[in-house]
Amino acid sequence: MPKKAKELSIRAVQQLKDDGRHAVGGVDGLHLRISNGSKAWVLRMLVGEKRRDLGLGPFPQIGLAEARDLAREMRKSTQAGNMPITPRRQAKEQLIAQQSASKTFKECAEALMASKSNEWKNAKHQQQWANTLSTYAYPTIGSMAVDQIELQHILSCLEPIWLTKTETASRLRGRIESVLDYATVRKYRSGENPARWKGHLDSILPKPSKVQQVEHHPAMPINDVPAFIQAVSQKKGMSAQAMIFLILTASRSGEARGARWEEINMEQKVWIIPAGRTKTSTEHRVPLSNQAIALLVGLPRIERSPLVFPSPNGLELSDMALNQMMRKMQLKYVPHGFRSTFRDWAAERTNHPRELAEQALGHAIANKVEAAYRRGDALEKRRVMMQEWSDQCFSSMN
Repeated sequence: MPKKAKELSIRAVQQLKDDGRHAVGGVDGLHLRISNGSKAWVLRMLVGEKRRDLGLGPFPQIGLAEARDLAREMRKSTQAGNMPITPRRQAKEQLIAQQSASKTFKECAEALMASKSNEWKNAKHQQQWANTLSTYAYPTIGSMAVDQIELQHILSCLEPIWLTKTETASRLRGRIESVLDYATVRKYRSGENPARWKGHLDSILPKPSKVQQVEHHPAMPINDVPAFIQAVSQKKGMSAQAMIFLILTASRSGEARGARWEEINMEQKVWIIPAGRTKTSTEHRVPLSNQAIALLVGLPRIERSPLVFPSPNGLELSDMALNQMMRKMQLKYVPHGFRSTFRDWAAERTNHPRELAEQALGHAIANKVEAAYRRGDALEKRRVMMQEWSDQCFSSMN
C-alpha cells in the first residue's frame, strides 16, 4: 500500500522552493509543481487505465484549501464514471457556450429569413424584410445581443417613423417581434417580447389606423376601361399585352406577369395558377374569355423562355413595367386597381352573386365553416361572368 503523504499547512506550502513535484497531502495525488519559480497545482490520478496529471490552476491564485476541494470533486466525479474536466477546460467550455448563446439581433434576423425563405412566394418578399430591418432596425439594435433588447430599444426604432411612415413602421414592428420570437424559441433570450403590440405597445403608441388613413389603389372608373383597352391595344410590346390580360382575367400583377405557357390550357380555355404563385397559396383556375384566348393566340413563343409575357431578355417583366406604362399615359391609376374596377362592375352592373366575384378575384373565404363545405370553384358560372366583363372591356372596339 503506497505511503500517504503528510498533510502540509498553508505556511509549509508557501515555504516550498525547490523545482519539482511536492505532495501536499489532504487528497491523494495532490501536488504543488514548481518550475523556475512558477508554482501550480497538479492532481495525479488514474483515468481509465492511464495515470494522468490534471492541472488545477496556479498558486497562490488558487489556495491550498481550494485546491484540495477541486481535487476531491474531480476524484469523486471520476469515480462516478465521468471524464475529469479541469477548471481551465471548464471555463473554456462555459465561455464557448456563452458566446454561442449570445446572438445579435442581426444574426437572428438573418437566420429567421433563411429558415422562412421557402415559405415566401418570391424573392421580393424576403428583400422587403431585409430592406426594412436594414434601414430601420439594424442601426439601433442590429449589433445588440438579443437577450439585451428591451422596450426602449424597440421604441428607438419605431418612434422616429411611427407618425410619418406608419405602414412601414407597423410592418417593422411585426418583423422585429418575429425575430425576437425566433430568438426566444432558440433559447437565445427569455421573457416577454418587447415588440408585441397587444397589451404592450398598443398602450404607448397610437393605433396605425388612427394615425394614417389607408390609401387604396387608385381604380379606373368602369366607363373609362373600354377606351383604355383600345389605347393599350395599339401599343407594341409585352407590357401592353400583359396589361390587357391582367384586366380581362382580374388577376394580380405578379400572377399575370409570371404566367407560364404550361399553366394555359387553350383547348379548355382555362388558366391554372399554381398554389405557389397565388396570394392564398391555393390553386386558382381562371376561365379565359374569347378575347383573352385571341390575345394569347396572337402572342409569339420565345423558345428560351417559358413565360407568356417575357421581357426582351426572356425574364419576367418587372413589377414597375405596367405602372410605368400607365404613368407615360399620364394616368393616376395603377394596374392593381383594375381588380377594384372589376369588383365594382360585378356589383353595380350585373346580377352575379357577390361570392362569384370574390372567387374570380381569387380571394380566400373568410368564413372557415363555409370554406370547409365549399367543394367546387364555380368555374363555368365564372366563365359566363368573365365573358361579360371582357365584352364590357372591348365594347368600344366592337
